[in-house]
Amino acid sequence: MSAHTPNELTEIFKRDRDLLTRLKRDNAHYAKLADEYHAINRQVHRIEAQTEAASDERTEELKRTRLALLDEITAIVTRERAAAA
Repeated sequence: MSAHTPNELTEIFKRDRDLLTRLKRDNAHYAKLADEYHAINRQVHRIEAQTEAASDERTEELKRTRLALLDEITAIVTRERAAAA
């Protein structure tokens, strides 16, 4: 497996690294979502890199869950950006 995992939050929200760090430290709900996203994203990457086996259905389920988490995380980041402006 490569050292770089695609779809990491710090890559998706490049301009918001400081905000992500603050949210992870100060917002327990965000921290939980980010941890769940990270775990699922790593699992999807391992499946796609063929270092972990999974059925197509399981892979799609993980991807749907990852997307739902990303939607919720995006809403939090967007709200926090607006509050800081």
